[in-house]
Amino acid sequence: MTLYHWFLFFLSIQIIHFLGTWKIYVAAGRKAWEAAVPVYNAIILMKIIGRPTWWTLLLFIPIINLIMFPVIWTETLRSFGKRSTLDTFLGIATFGFYIYFINYTQKLNYIADRNLNAENRAADTVSSLLFAIIVATLVHTYVLQPYTIPTSSLEKSLLVGDFLFVSKVNYGARVPMTTIALPMVHDSIPMTKCKSYLTWPQLPYFRLPAFEKIKNCDIVVFNWPVDTVYKFRDNSGRRAYKPIDKKSNYVKRCVGIPGDSLQIKEGIVYINGKILALPERAKPQYSYKIAIDGKTPINFEYLFKDMHVTDGAGFTSETRDTLFVAALTEESVTRLKNVPGITAVTREIAKGVENGIFPHINKWNRDNFGPIFIPKEGTTVALNTATLPFYRMIITEYESNKLEVNGDVIKINGIVANSYTFKQNYYWMMGDNRHNSEDSRYWGYVPGNHIVGKPVFIWMSWDTNGKGLGKIRWERLFTTVGGDGQPQSYFKFFLILLAAYFVGEYFWKKRKEKKG
Repeated sequence: MTLYHWFLFFLSIQIIHFLGTWKIYVAAGRKAWEAAVPVYNAIILMKIIGRPTWWTLLLFIPIINLIMFPVIWTETLRSFGKRSTLDTFLGIATFGFYIYFINYTQKLNYIADRNLNAENRAADTVSSLLFAIIVATLVHTYVLQPYTIPTSSLEKSLLVGDFLFVSKVNYGARVPMTTIALPMVHDSIPMTKCKSYLTWPQLPYFRLPAFEKIKNCDIVVFNWPVDTVYKFRDNSGRRAYKPIDKKSNYVKRCVGIPGDSLQIKEGIVYINGKILALPERAKPQYSYKIAIDGKTPINFEYLFKDMHVTDGAGFTSETRDTLFVAALTEESVTRLKNVPGITAVTREIAKGVENGIFPHINKWNRDNFGPIFIPKEGTTVALNTATLPFYRMIITEYESNKLEVNGDVIKINGIVANSYTFKQNYYWMMGDNRHNSEDSRYWGYVPGNHIVGKPVFIWMSWDTNGKGLGKIRWERLFTTVGGDGQPQSYFKFFLILLAAYFVGEYFWKKRKEKKG
């Protein structure tokens, strides 16, 4: 929906509200016209039902308002003596239109001094639960979101089984574009295959002010741009529609930011002609062939376990004299070269043309790629049949233009174009596990409106291959994701603070009992 469509939608809601409630306003001692003024009518309604004025703000926050509307309908009915279970059910089941019926068919007896406290324990529980859901939804949507690492693409930096908190505020919280959805779930209802949202109406993209910009080497959570494409490696064109904020969440390292020139040579990333300087915590991995003499016994299973080579980097035997390892760090390679019986450790470098590599022009492979330009908002690039494959998805999908190509003639929205100016920023995301990561090398740029947030904290790490308490990676509990140096666990400090809290609470209660 465009801003114009949203204006019409908002205006229609105001008209519906006025027609359905003006007599209620009058019965409460207010003026009929007060029910017709946008925003002001909500403030007055809060006064009528005896609730704080700041509740008005909650009515205009996407997703939160879906919880608040039934509350307001119920509170309005109770302010006029409609307190039965049937009244509450009808108010919610008719999406508030039951108030229309009351407004025009019933004698309106306004209760100005009604008791706002819960009538019984069940009502108090429901009230507390609704408040908890609202607070949790606010935090989840605009501040901090839990996230689980599902794949090994960032292995060594983030492990499969890491449970993260992702900050929405660092890069600016994105206001939900999908306005009707269940709170605190993503694209489907848990344990079902049912969608958790409606695709209409959709808000325009808007992001709150950010504390920082995305930098090279930041680990970023984003919505997977090609999530709805049936097969992004070909030109089948088959796809299913899914709103941006309901596309699958991915986590990768941002290696290219808007305006960068990016190239990959022999698996090494170059930004603006220089090798990308990775932080100490980043441990890029590649596939290797290990040559052995076949005479010296080597317990590879123990060796790889001791080096913390995970399942995502499993090894296979190609011949009697050669092993293939899917992912090894430089540190592990150095150690292997010093193991008796190992004659060579050689990094695998992709050669020739590899199928499925962006922009699908059969020119590059995952280890030798580019150079390409990372689009930046406001930057203009030349547009011709040679450059079009790089920007086709941007023009048509991400920036919603109509594209026509007839031979060498390119038309955008019906006008012949030999250049294009980008409307937003784009990013290039890659996994540290370079030969086991499906990333921007395969599906291209990540639009700025797909950015979700920045992982900041690992609160739990679970190793499915462990046993008992050994499943918990204790050294990773309460560690930060970014920062200088190696990760340090703050779990012991958390336990100390937790113990101090309970001890303090115990002595506080004892002191209170003595005074009583």
